[in-house]
Amino acid sequence: MTASIDYADALSKSILFFEGQRSGKLPSTQRITWRKDSGLQDGSDIRRDLVGGYYDAGDNVKFSFPMAFTVATLAWSVIEFGQLMGSEQQNALEAIRWGTDYLLKATSVPNVVVGVVGDPNADHNCWERPEDMDTPRTTYVVNKTSPGSEVSAEIAAALAASSIAFRGSDDKYSKLLLDRAKQVFDFADQYQGSYNSSIPQGACPFYCDFSGYVDELLWGAAWLLKATNDAYYWNYLKRNLNHLETEDIDGNPSGAGINEFGWDSKTAGTNVLISQRVMKDPNNANPFVLNADEFVCSILPDSPTVKSVSYSPGGLIFKDGGSNLQHATALSFLLIVYARYMIDAKKVVRCGDFVAQPDKLIEVAKGQTDYILGNNPLAMSYMVGFGQKFPQRIHHRGSTIPSIVAHPKFLGCHGGDQYFKSQKPDINQLTGAIVGGPAKDDSFENSRYNVPQSEPTTYMNSVFVGVLAYFKASV
Repeated sequence: MTASIDYADALSKSILFFEGQRSGKLPSTQRITWRKDSGLQDGSDIRRDLVGGYYDAGDNVKFSFPMAFTVATLAWSVIEFGQLMGSEQQNALEAIRWGTDYLLKATSVPNVVVGVVGDPNADHNCWERPEDMDTPRTTYVVNKTSPGSEVSAEIAAALAASSIAFRGSDDKYSKLLLDRAKQVFDFADQYQGSYNSSIPQGACPFYCDFSGYVDELLWGAAWLLKATNDAYYWNYLKRNLNHLETEDIDGNPSGAGINEFGWDSKTAGTNVLISQRVMKDPNNANPFVLNADEFVCSILPDSPTVKSVSYSPGGLIFKDGGSNLQHATALSFLLIVYARYMIDAKKVVRCGDFVAQPDKLIEVAKGQTDYILGNNPLAMSYMVGFGQKFPQRIHHRGSTIPSIVAHPKFLGCHGGDQYFKSQKPDINQLTGAIVGGPAKDDSFENSRYNVPQSEPTTYMNSVFVGVLAYFKASV
């Protein structure tokens, strides 16, 4: 079955998905046509234009923290694999720009960063189309007296990474992004504190920062270093590396540390990114490379070292918590990126007495990719619209409820409940959406009620774009 997987089709659909998550005034080029304009008054409560951006998942809230991580990793996908994307590279850049245009608005006032738009609890209490939403579109901001270093530094990372992605195609825009990234990073660093405390009603419980904000400061500095080559950021990284959290806010060592990469903890990503810079120096026992090696060893099934993941009987990577495919996609992305750096540096990874060549990392990532796309015990793709069998009842408001074209009449807070409860397939197909995925025994409920399994998120797709571009070109 593996030989029949069409990675090019999966790549196209994984990028198309972002158009289904758009907030704001949709362009004439919009390809997911059942979605229409929404959130056109966003920001009006603080007299700001905050129209645009992305809804993070199956709801209608704009959370800047995961949105910025989505943009940063989508940009990283283009930086590493854009040349392999063919005509899809332009679509990927447009997906990045939809996010960065919003992040520029969210940071347009110095020393003020928009963390969330939309009352999360009110929104999650309703099942309505984004085009209809009438829940409070409250704007939650962090500033000097109520700081939010994680959301601010994550936005800085996204803007810096995106500035690299746009080089050569839009240099003026690239410079704008980089200039703003520097400003926002300085704010994040100079006024340190967590948005958990500053805007708890917006941040928690949905995107509480469990791993602290130092990992975002380092991640932001890493991207600014790559974008500028300025020694200031290199020194910042080396000076602050020892300040990284080793436990989460509940005192739990999992969820923080060098083996984590996702919307909350960035440390493994930072180590992989920086390792490219120092890997070729044989005399450099650099902590970034050593930590990245340890991260790789913690994933590879053949490694005798302590694992940071488990594997299902069918071979899928698992970590604790919901939306498990966020881990399978993100870790696969890092494995491929690191393998390419290893090839360039003629390096191997030593895990005890096991020696991992770059092709071993690629092999593990390919196993995860193929599982997600249908090579699994259920012979089911976990990308909507890809393959013959895929999730049909996803936890996503817009997919579930008739579009305003088919049903122009307003549907209020509970107007969509009947469609949520229906056992019928989704009315609108959110093509390219990757859902949370199966349980640890490889079973899948295919139910809107099972949020961890059936809800898509932007940050599962953003990293997978790079993975699919790589396999499209190499298989």
